[in-house]
Amino acid sequence: QVHLVESGGGLMQAGGSLRLSCAASGDTFRRYVMGWFRQAPGKEREFVAAITKTGSSKYYSDSVKGRFVISRDNTKDTVTLQMNSLKSEDTAVYYCAASVPDGSLTTNRASYPFWGQGTQVTVSS
Repeated sequence: QVHLVESGGGLMQAGGSLRLSCAASGDTFRRYVMGWFRQAPGKEREFVAAITKTGSSKYYSDSVKGRFVISRDNTKDTVTLQMNSLKSEDTAVYYCAASVPDGSLTTNRASYPFWGQGTQVTVSS
């Protein structure tokens, strides 16, 4: 099992940028596909971005494609989400998540058994 802790959330004006970080511990980080999800009040938790174990492939939801960048550093056991050109609809609690060990890239939240505590991102217009 892997323990995840997010940081970097906050308040930003529309058009601005924020960088979220997720620190992993408890297991071999490089074995896990990593993802970012978000949940707005009254809505289901939705997929944002995912990255393969080596960082060689990435996938984004249509709503953030071209604005957000997911990356990872397996030497530091961290995954980041660089959020640019923020919109008010990006406001949500953002969670990092780890899929099953040695798994393949997936956008399905049911395939991510390990979750961080979440960090709030609020975008004002």
